[in-house]
Amino acid sequence: MNITVIGRGNVGGGLAARWRAAGHDVQELGRDGGDASSADVLLVAVPSPELRNALGKVSGIRGKTAIDATNAFRGRNEAFESLAHEVKSIVGGPVAKAFNLNFANIYDEIDAQAERPGNLFAADDDAREVTEQLIRDAGYDPVHAGGLEQARALEEHLGLMFAVNQAGLGPFFYRMWSPR
Repeated sequence: MNITVIGRGNVGGGLAARWRAAGHDVQELGRDGGDASSADVLLVAVPSPELRNALGKVSGIRGKTAIDATNAFRGRNEAFESLAHEVKSIVGGPVAKAFNLNFANIYDEIDAQAERPGNLFAADDDAREVTEQLIRDAGYDPVHAGGLEQARALEEHLGLMFAVNQAGLGPFFYRMWSPR
C-alpha cells in the first residue's frame, strides 16, 4: 500500500517506520508539504491548530481516504464536530480517527508485548477496512468504536488516558483494551 504521512513528529514518524517494516511504501511530508497524488491513504499527524495549513500545503489529497491521528492539545475549531470531521471537510474522502490514543513514545515496545495492544478507532464505512489493516500492520489489534460520529469521544478520551498513565496504570489499561 502507498501511504503518505503528513507530519514527521513522534506519531507520524513512528507509524511511518512501523509501516515500512510491514512492507508498505511510505512517503513522509513535513512543514513544506508536497504531493500525495500517489497515495492510497493519508495519515494526518499534525498539531490540531495546523490542520488546515498543513493539509493546504499538500496537493493530490482530494477524495483520498485519510486517517486522522490528531489530538486537541492546543485547541480545536469548534465549527466541526471533531478534528476528524475537519480533516474530512478538507480532504473530502472517507476518514477514520485512529492512533490518537496510543502513545508514540512506546511504539518500540509494541512487539515485545505478550498480547498485541488494542487501538481504538472510529471510521466512515469506506475507511474502515484500510484503517483496520494499517492498525494491524502497526502492531495493534483494531477495536472499532463506531462510525465517525464517535471521533470526538476518542479525542476527549485522551484526558482519561493521561490520568491513567499519571497514576501508573498504563500497562493495565492497555491490556484491558486488547481484544482476547
